[in-house]
Amino acid sequence: MKLDHKTLTKIMIGAIALVVGFVFGSLWRENQLLRQGIGGTGTGTPTAQAPTAPTTDSLAKMPELTEEDHVRGSLDAPIILVEYSDYECPFCNRFHPTMQQVLEEYGDQVAWVYRHFPLTSIHPRAQISAQAAECVAQAGGEDAFWQYTDRLFEEAGLAGAEALTEEALLEYAGELGVSTGAVQTCLDNDATKAAVDEDTAGGRAAGITGTPGTIVMTQEGDFELISGALPFEQIKTIIDQYL
Repeated sequence: MKLDHKTLTKIMIGAIALVVGFVFGSLWRENQLLRQGIGGTGTGTPTAQAPTAPTTDSLAKMPELTEEDHVRGSLDAPIILVEYSDYECPFCNRFHPTMQQVLEEYGDQVAWVYRHFPLTSIHPRAQISAQAAECVAQAGGEDAFWQYTDRLFEEAGLAGAEALTEEALLEYAGELGVSTGAVQTCLDNDATKAAVDEDTAGGRAAGITGTPGTIVMTQEGDFELISGALPFEQIKTIIDQYL
């Protein structure tokens, strides 16, 4: 059947509308996931209703900071940002340079605490990556932990989950001068699983539901949640109100 010009025009307009709708719908979906701080590739379907934001009281249930925590800066700083994060989470990957910029901008006015919150249901290599980072800390110390964390996010940013195989995790440790034998033994024995699980449980107790979830706390006892990979300017606004 031969279609007339008017019919063809209507079909073409309809097809264009469908494509435009799909593109804008995909962008909206990724933006919603980012705002909610949900880890993943951005291809999942967001929930119909965003999780209820934790209250100040629930945030205050976050486990106290100790010498066992991984800290950049001093815990005596006026403002401490406790980040619950996942090495395989692309949103955490976007947020990592932002946190580095915060330290560069504010110096000794802030401290950055890193805690593990692997979303194992959607990130199959997040748990072993977190355990490997703890193994590196045990074998190489705190500086090695932070160098390793920077490296994992750098590599995952380039290659995604493929950068977080056990072989790659051991390779990065060796390149930092940490004994790969010690890290391998640590991983084989699940020696750091309890530490990772403890971080995760503490985050849940405070109301963390996705990554990155960053709790801002002050020496005066204020608490506020930064949910998702907010850009630096928004983080700056939050910090400045407490300084």
